[in-house]
Amino acid sequence: MKSDRESLFSARNMKLLTNPLNDENPITVQVLGICSALAITVKLEPSIVMAISVIAVLSIANVIISLLRKMIPPRIRIIVQLVVIASLVILVDQILKAFAYEVSKQLSVFVGLIITNCIIMGRLEAFAMGNRPWPAFLDGVGNAAGYGLILVIVGFFRELLGSGEVFGYPVLEKIGLYRIGYEDNGLMILPPMALIIVGIIIWVQRAKNTKLIEEN
Repeated sequence: MKSDRESLFSARNMKLLTNPLNDENPITVQVLGICSALAITVKLEPSIVMAISVIAVLSIANVIISLLRKMIPPRIRIIVQLVVIASLVILVDQILKAFAYEVSKQLSVFVGLIITNCIIMGRLEAFAMGNRPWPAFLDGVGNAAGYGLILVIVGFFRELLGSGEVFGYPVLEKIGLYRIGYEDNGLMILPPMALIIVGIIIWVQRAKNTKLIEEN
């Protein structure tokens, strides 16, 4: 029993969770999923909800495809993957409309566009099709969490500097920045600023890890 637990949480399996948070981040290293990073990060709340949604969809989809991988004819594997993703996205969308309707309206069509997120399709094709369910689950959680981490960072700074708030709490007013002349930066709520923040994150990451520069 102990050896089974150790194998489940072996160093190799744990790397599937941790690497996408840093050296193999799907947004900053692989430059995938940029569109949603630009579109739904004006505020922190929808960024977090989108991150959780993608974690749910990718982890479950990875497990399903891993379980079915030996039964899926190669000719229709992409179609099967799309059907699995679409079914999960519809389920997530309905749950959001039922329990978080206001956030669902803010996310608008972008929940549905999870279906076309190249991170999800890429992990199903590159990993789930060739690995067992448990590693596939960890890979799904890790890559989706890496994606979600960037969304949350971008959403935090855009909301904080663009509207002076975080979750509706007037942070900048409370710490007194307005009294010394700071004004909300309207540029922060425009999509290009999300790209600039992602660029800064990439710069910081590569400055800390020269291996990423050498690989590219």
